[in-house]
Amino acid sequence: MASASAGKVTISDLARRLGMSKASVSYALNGQPGVSESTRARVLALAGELGWYPSSSARALSHSRSDTVGIVLYRDPAQIGVETFYMSILAGIEGVFGVHGMNLMLRMVDPRTDSIERTRELAVYERWAGERRVDGMIIFDHVHQDPRPPLLQKFRMPHVRLGAGVEVGPAANNSNLTVSQDDDTATIVQALHARGHRRIAFVSGPLELLHEQAKSAGITAHAARLGMSVVLCPSDYSAHDGGTATIAVLAGLKPRTPDFPTAVIYGNDLMAVGGLQALQELGLAVPRQVSVVSWDDSMLCTLVSPAVAALARNVGEMGRNSAQMLLELMAGHEARNLQSAAGVLQLRGSLGSA
Repeated sequence: MASASAGKVTISDLARRLGMSKASVSYALNGQPGVSESTRARVLALAGELGWYPSSSARALSHSRSDTVGIVLYRDPAQIGVETFYMSILAGIEGVFGVHGMNLMLRMVDPRTDSIERTRELAVYERWAGERRVDGMIIFDHVHQDPRPPLLQKFRMPHVRLGAGVEVGPAANNSNLTVSQDDDTATIVQALHARGHRRIAFVSGPLELLHEQAKSAGITAHAARLGMSVVLCPSDYSAHDGGTATIAVLAGLKPRTPDFPTAVIYGNDLMAVGGLQALQELGLAVPRQVSVVSWDDSMLCTLVSPAVAALARNVGEMGRNSAQMLLELMAGHEARNLQSAAGVLQLRGSLGSA
């Protein structure tokens, strides 16, 4: 008779080799009560020796779970590869889910194609939740009257809003990892004011996003409190558009005139690098004529010359915390809010006195 290891090993094979019932072997393999620790150890040892692995589909049916978590990003797939924020945050998320044997299902919806992509994005959430393809979801990039949380609540799908505003409270099946944009905007604006800057510019991400609205409002409010003026220009998070927005902000203006911004703040590192290149192409010295500050710190900020001053946040920790909060919800714990630590400004060569 061929050995069990010659083909796919089953629970029946393990039970026969060990002289146990299939039920006892199943309890041991799935960590359920009903068998002694010595028996569990024997079963696991033989399973490892024979190369037995559980069937994910059978396990999902027996537990009414998929052991999968879903994330949908409304981003250009080509841009994700160089946008360090998402790479770091996904690494933090995967680090937690990997330890717990959870799979991560990731879908990217390209916003550049046409206006119906938001509808297609919502359809992904509805299909995954309705068909129970995932046990929980982490959602990013929140907008006004966001349709995603109500849809997930309809399906009683546990979810975490990563990057929600501090004013958002937890709800059934919904925890929030919040970020205080007011704290972070104060850090940047006060640093510029202390160096003599009185007119500044902010090149933001898309203003449909609530966190970009909060950044713009915070910068404007803190600047007004300190007697500074601000010019706002939205962009799309790409290096190219960051450069284009920089040129638009400075078009027709001359250094040392009242309307000329002596510092430009960028909503992410890619736009800051693109903006730095645009300033250099315009013949403007950084930081002697214009200072540059990035919202997100990354290796990109240190690879250019001069190195870009940036607001550093522990993005990997944000990913780990959001994953842990989702696991808690999936295990039946109460929803909660957790505020992310404020950013710390990294002082580098691009930041100087006005």
